Amino acid sequence: MNKLLLTSACVAGLITCQMANAVSYSFFKITNNGNQDVSSQLSVEVTGAGSQASFQFFNNVGIASSITDIYFDDGTLLGIALITTSGAGVAFNSPANPSNLPGGNNASPAFVTTQNFSADSDPPVSQNGVNAATEWVTITFNLINGKTIADTLAALDDGSLRIGLHVQAIGSKGGSDSYVNNGRNVPDGGVTAAMLGLGMLGLSFMSRRKA
Repeated sequence: MNKLLLTSACVAGLITCQMANAVSYSFFKITNNGNQDVSSQLSVEVTGAGSQASFQFFNNVGIASSITDIYFDDGTLLGIALITTSGAGVAFNSPANPSNLPGGNNASPAFVTTQNFSADSDPPVSQNGVNAATEWVTITFNLINGKTIADTLAALDDGSLRIGLHVQAIGSKGGSDSYVNNGRNVPDGGVTAAMLGLGMLGLSFMSRRKA
């Protein structure tokens, strides 16, 4: 019985660990303004605590570029609670101007920003955007009553919550393009396999007990 309890505790601990870790999502380009595609260097890490979810944006430059506008389309979000940055050189405020993701109609379905669920960098916009691998901006949302980080991740996975980025000062041309979140960037690092393995161990132990 002690072994079974230990197995259950390990599984529960692994699940808790998995939920506590940031889940990373990638982006794909939805406009074609003749600039280099910087999707491979864009990412957002999603974490949650209680009734809040935080979205931390990175630009792993690479190709010169700056994340200057961030938009959210529907999902589990109630409203922006806080915007934080990596410090000097990154400054964002809400809502963004323009109010909708530039080129959002190119997404399928069209990207329609939920009212005021956006933020952009302060002038000069490119300099105050996320334009270096050491920089980041985090937007923390209050969640709709009863919704959790698990619900938020599920919404990102099934497309009922989407994130749009407007990226400027791209490459030598210095133009702009828009991006929308894609699938998860990072697998669970074997956590699921470990949980399944421990579950099988528990079942095996129970079978031996019954025999």
